[in-house]
Amino acid sequence: MKMKKFFAMAASSLLCGAMFVSCGGTGSSSNSGSSSNSEKTTKADTAKNDGDSSKPFITVGIINNDPNESGYRTANDRDLKAAFTKENGFDARFSYSLKNEEQINAAQKYIQDEVDYLLLSAADTAGWDSVLKDAQAAGVKVILFDRTIDADESLYAASIVSDMDKEGEKAVEWLKSQNLKSYDIIHIQGVMGTAAQKGRSGALESTAKELGWNIVTQQTAEWNAEKAQQIVQSVIDSNKEFNVIYAENDDMAKGAVIALDKANISHGVDKDVVVIGFDCNKWALEELKKGNWNYDGQCNPFQSSYILDIIDKLEKGETLSQKTIIMDEKGFDAKTITDEDVNQYGI
Repeated sequence: MKMKKFFAMAASSLLCGAMFVSCGGTGSSSNSGSSSNSEKTTKADTAKNDGDSSKPFITVGIINNDPNESGYRTANDRDLKAAFTKENGFDARFSYSLKNEEQINAAQKYIQDEVDYLLLSAADTAGWDSVLKDAQAAGVKVILFDRTIDADESLYAASIVSDMDKEGEKAVEWLKSQNLKSYDIIHIQGVMGTAAQKGRSGALESTAKELGWNIVTQQTAEWNAEKAQQIVQSVIDSNKEFNVIYAENDDMAKGAVIALDKANISHGVDKDVVVIGFDCNKWALEELKKGNWNYDGQCNPFQSSYILDIIDKLEKGETLSQKTIIMDEKGFDAKTITDEDVNQYGI
């Protein structure tokens, strides 16, 4: 049995207040190795906390997607690293991969190391039951962040997530409200099987089927701008008609626009092609403000303050009033977005 850890309340409260602000791809390969803010500590090191042996570090294993995947993921990783420091009472290690099996291996290693908390942003929604059961048996509390998984909620302590279905529904409702004469859509998907891809694809697919919209092509670019550019270029070369780009993240929307520009096809407000992205990178919102894009859906990368609050409550033995916390998120229209929106919500 592990000794009960005590939470560094003062540091946590300060950080929670400072960090409460409001998902990705640049096409990096997955990285299955572990990295951390510092070298791996020994048990003797872990037993110290600013010289006060009554306050041992809370040990945390954090499993995330590749931080080079997108601007969203970079911001998400930076947010977590700023929160889970030794100054704030944590001994944290980080592992990254875009592959589920590599994430599962990392999780099993953290469980064997008897971390206090396992924080998980899963690459895929399926395949986590055995890991969660092993963690529960070992007394390791699991907190999901950023993405949901297909598992009974009794197997994890809490979940802080975006409502990816709602993100997609907001974007599709906006697109429907544009009352275009026709809907001929290039649908560029993210990594297949991820919560973000499922939610954003599902909304478009169901509405297209209901209203008879034409999906000209539907392909995954795996959050990658260059792959998205190639998909759009292929459609242009085939001489197929299209008037909407529905890209499931900002980087893929950017790649799509590069292909449009090379072909001298106009895009944005009152132009030939409607451009939709997701994540609200600041540069993407600036494109929206200029009228080069039409809509961008927010995906909030700043989850550490929510996680810190949950750990605080669990360390004090409190019962969580909510097991699943859905973060509030917005959608932005090029015709109504303001400079304040860009500065406040751009990541």
